[in-house]
This record gives sequence, structure tokens and C-alpha cells, in this order.
Amino acid sequence: MKILILTQYFPPEVGAPQNRLFELAVRLQNKGVEITVLTAMPNYPQMEIHEGYKNKFYYYEEMSELKVHRSWIYVSQSKGIFKRLLNYFSFVFSSMWIGSFKLGKFDYIVCESPPLFLGISAILLKKIKSAKLIFNVSDLWPESAEKLGIVKNKIFLGLATRLEELLYRRSELITGQTQGICKNISERFPNKIIYWLPNGVDMSYYNVNGIVSNWRLQNQFSEDDFILLYAGIIGHAQALEVILLAADTLREYPLIKFVLLGSGPEKEKLLNLKTELQLENVFFFDSVTKLEMPAVIAASDLAVIPLRRLDLFKGAIPSKIFENLAMKKPILLGVEGEAKELFIDEGNCGLAFIPDDPIDLREKVIQLYKNKGQLIHLGENGYKYVQEKFTRDEIAENFYKQLVKN
Repeated sequence: MKILILTQYFPPEVGAPQNRLFELAVRLQNKGVEITVLTAMPNYPQMEIHEGYKNKFYYYEEMSELKVHRSWIYVSQSKGIFKRLLNYFSFVFSSMWIGSFKLGKFDYIVCESPPLFLGISAILLKKIKSAKLIFNVSDLWPESAEKLGIVKNKIFLGLATRLEELLYRRSELITGQTQGICKNISERFPNKIIYWLPNGVDMSYYNVNGIVSNWRLQNQFSEDDFILLYAGIIGHAQALEVILLAADTLREYPLIKFVLLGSGPEKEKLLNLKTELQLENVFFFDSVTKLEMPAVIAASDLAVIPLRRLDLFKGAIPSKIFENLAMKKPILLGVEGEAKELFIDEGNCGLAFIPDDPIDLREKVIQLYKNKGQLIHLGENGYKYVQEKFTRDEIAENFYKQLVKN
């Protein structure tokens, strides 16, 4: 079996889709599947081409024995919609070119969305390579862009919806990262095969017993500090101002400290809010490599995982949940819907707080700060839950069986 993974995002970039696709590809290849990756020159999230890849239209490399073909992409740090579209479509066209003339035939093309527009390249390559298309949906686009107010042009939204529907119709198999995504697509396209392909975690990599962390000492935190970690994209959807507003109400607890690690379009705004509120219990750090991440998690006491209070996010499962639970770190989850049902109601892996509500977050923080026994109990529950249901090995095994059956 020969599979082409078509994605704009891939390591050495750091992020959820990058890690998820890489881990899946390695495990499928270990099962004898011949995997090829067609991706962009690494640039995310800094939106700057990494050293070693600059001024290249095409670059080939091998990563963990995966064949990785990279093509040119236009990058800009501008947040304007025009520059963002240039970013998306530059890779659409360069991937069409490289895919058409540098790559051979495939049984399947797995196309990662978003960006939705990469599906244009997937449809063309599907025809040229005589392959079946698997459209992997990790975010419902353009629905999410419209509801977040990122895109407001009705004509553009209409065209994007027509492209989305075309891609579903042309796919042999549609995979969704959450059950909510799968349900949404299934209701609109009841005759298509929809498969839940969740995110997960490598329990051997995030090994709670195998990591010695000096991160606290290196960053001037004491052993008595109660550290709440947010690590990930600092964007509009994450609603991270709730953390700063909660921190503002927790000044009487000097050992409670919030660490926000990452980069993104909202970081400057949050830094300004920290200055405005004169917060001394909130600390910002730049993104770290995947290699460094286990030590950061090990140094924290629990994770804070918020999203905006929108119906759109009731089907969302933030990827950072899995790594924290694998290291026995409970979560404070500000997400309603599927994530809460799985990890709070069923798995009892942490506490839920009302999204966008800093007072409720404050109360949950104090509850766990004052009850170390509960903190440890929730961490143990989380470890057992992801080990039973969300290991990358099991996810890859089940997906491989679906491919063979398909």
C-alpha cells in the first residue's frame, strides 16, 4: 500500500497537526505501508522559513525513514486576509507542480484540512496519480472561520462552502479528528464513509517516570510554586485573556503562578494586558521544541486549557490535553461539549470551568491548590484514561485496519 500525505504543516515545525501526522505516518510505515509526505517549507508559527530551507522551490529529505518532499510557500507575518490567502494558495500551486512531476503513483492521498484550499491540489493529484482521496478534517472550515469572525465576506464563504462539499463528495473516506466533526459531516453527507481519527499521545515519549526536569530551577521558579501551564498557540480561539483575568483575582496567593508558553497572533495583546494589570503571577515564554516539551510539563502542577464559549467548539478536543494527562498532570478545562464529556465526565481527569469566566476559573484553581490529594487523584485518572483509549499505537492500528477494509 502506497500513501501520500499532503499537508501544509509538518515537522520540524512544532504544533498539533505536525506531531499528529508525523506520528501516524511513522506507525503506518512500520506496518509496511510506503509513506510519502508532500509538505511546505517549514515556517509555522513564526511565519518565517526555517534556516536550511530558505530560497528553495523544492527540497527533499528523509525523516525517520519517511520520504518528505517540500515545495515553496509564500510567508508573511501580516495578519491580513489577502496575505493569508497568498500563503495558502502558494502552497496549493507549488504542491500541484511538485506532486505532478516529482512523485509517482499512490493508492491513497491523505489531505489534511485546514487549510481547506489544499483540497484543490488533492483533487488534481488524485486524478493524475489514480489514487483514492482521504480527506482528513481537523477543523470544520469555512464554518469555524465564519463563526470566529475571521472571514465575513459572504461571497467568499459561499465559494469555500462549495469547495468543502465538493471535497467531501470526491473523497473515498472522510476522517474527522473529533466525534463532533464526524457527526456534522455525516448529517450532511449520510452516504459517505466517515471515520473518527482522534488525536492521541505517545506514552513512551511523554514518560512520566523517565523525565528529570530542571525547568523550574532554570527559570527561577521555586519548588513551592504552584504552576499552571498553558502551552500552545496563543490565538483568538483560545480566549487566553481568561487566564490573565483570573490571575488578577489571585494576588493573595503568591505561590500560584501561570505560565503561558507559545506564540501566535494574540500574544502581543496579552502582553499588553499583563502590563496594564501589573500582573506578577503571569509569565510568558516562547515556544519550545518537541524534545523540550516533556520537561516543561513535568515542571508544572496542572494544565489550563481554554477555548472561547462558542457552539463551534463543543466538538473540539485540544491536543494539549493528551500530553498533560500522559504525564499525570490534571487539567482545568474551559471547553464545553465533547472534550468535557470525555475527559471530565467520563475520565475524571480534571475539573471543568465555564469558558470565558475568570471567576469560575479562579475557584477551580483554589480548589486544587488547597487539595493536593485531589490533584494527585485526578492526575492518576488522566494517565489511566489516555493509556486505555488514546495511545498513538492503537489509533494507527485501527486506522490501518480501516484502510485495509476500505
